[in-house]
Amino acid sequence: MIRLLALLLFSLGFALPARAGEVTVFAAASMKTALDALAQGWEAQTGNVAHISYAGSGALARQIAAGAPVDIFISANPGWMEVVAKTGDIKAREDLLANHLVVIAHDENAPPVTLSSELDLKALLKGGKLAMALVDAVPAGQYGKAALAHFGLWQGIAPDVAQGDNVRATLMMVALGAAPYGITYESDAVAEPRVHVVATFPEGSHPPIRYPAARLSDSAAAHSFYAALRTPQAAKIFRAQGFVVLP
Repeated sequence: MIRLLALLLFSLGFALPARAGEVTVFAAASMKTALDALAQGWEAQTGNVAHISYAGSGALARQIAAGAPVDIFISANPGWMEVVAKTGDIKAREDLLANHLVVIAHDENAPPVTLSSELDLKALLKGGKLAMALVDAVPAGQYGKAALAHFGLWQGIAPDVAQGDNVRATLMMVALGAAPYGITYESDAVAEPRVHVVATFPEGSHPPIRYPAARLSDSAAAHSFYAALRTPQAAKIFRAQGFVVLP
């Protein structure tokens, strides 16, 4: 799928300068499928090379704050972007994408789940664990904790939560059957055929999910890649992977 998207992107073309160079990108783990496709098309068109590191936004922000040389940062949470902003290195910044928070199941026959204060999550798990990203450090985990607390479910289910280092680790727990249910972004569910969505949290149950993108250097390759994030071709890739492209 990634290669197909990359070839489509290449055939449509980027209206960007074709100058050889390298760009270092730090991006939230949930961006991987979409951003890999975009980067492949960008590399094919420009001759540049993108080095992309994926992890939880908090871990990436702390690395940047500690001095890691990075050209582009895409966070899954505005709060972690503020940590980077304190370094004074941000040259340009904008909210790029939005996402939805969902409950995913490993069993393809698992019925839809109604999210309410009456939901018995413990019974739903049947002795298993609810997979979530780190609830105090990773945006997907932070949003998930807030959403469960909104329905009064967090305190009761907290002992039964298995926390992953990032949302893609959470996704794999459910995909491999290590956890029967998990909380991820909709885009993660789109990227993994071994899980399916059984519920979508209403937007009012958690803070708005926003992906701010920032350019941290003035290199030609950084300018080019940052511009590529806003092309119509990039928007098609992001939407195909379950993201909401912000105006």
